[in-house]
Amino acid sequence: MTEHESAREQVMVVIPHPDDAEINAAGTVARWTREGKKVVFVLTTNGDKGSSDTRTDLRELAQRRKQEQLEAADLLGVEETVFMGYPDQGLEDTPEFRKELVRLIRRFRPQAVVTVDPFRRYPWHRDHRITGQVVLDAIYPFARDNLSYPELLDEGLEPHRTEQVYLWGTEDPNCCFDISSTFERKIEALKCHRSQIQGHKLKKIEAWLYKRAQLAAEKEPFQLGENYHCIDIWW
Repeated sequence: MTEHESAREQVMVVIPHPDDAEINAAGTVARWTREGKKVVFVLTTNGDKGSSDTRTDLRELAQRRKQEQLEAADLLGVEETVFMGYPDQGLEDTPEFRKELVRLIRRFRPQAVVTVDPFRRYPWHRDHRITGQVVLDAIYPFARDNLSYPELLDEGLEPHRTEQVYLWGTEDPNCCFDISSTFERKIEALKCHRSQIQGHKLKKIEAWLYKRAQLAAEKEPFQLGENYHCIDIWW
């Protein structure tokens, strides 16, 4: 990493399934990459249950969704995408899963991490809930503390303190980013997920996302927004 690259603000977006980032955070990501921030995606699952066709080959679907995610990430200006490869609907809060996320946080050393709010009430996809919770645990205290996973020090991965966390899908938003100029890029990225969204369904989702972006920005001085629960980590 060059001195210039190390000075750039680093953002890690941790995503339960392919297309979750495009639905929830792509307008913000497109804005950040346009501003020169380095954004990396981390996919926790391979999305291999994303079909209603019982004849679907799970490995073929996972590979297809991986390629769709890479296309979408490229459109958004994301510099690297990491696929952890856990099966869809197969995440568990384990020390091994947490350690992998700690390793990635220490490797990329993000100032900010974006992920899903695990504390949303009522029906909420289990992979979302577990991803959000384990990411928060990995950030604090495990990625920060020397004595957490000391074997990572042997890999040259020094402790790292993330400064901010942004949680999407929250019932308690406290910040909103202007995506008025990046909404179209968000939709173009979403269109890459052809295995999930096509034809009439795409038009319906696009209209829903536009309305949601309007509602997120209704108290803001801009037209379209993506909102989050933002946590400043100073300890």
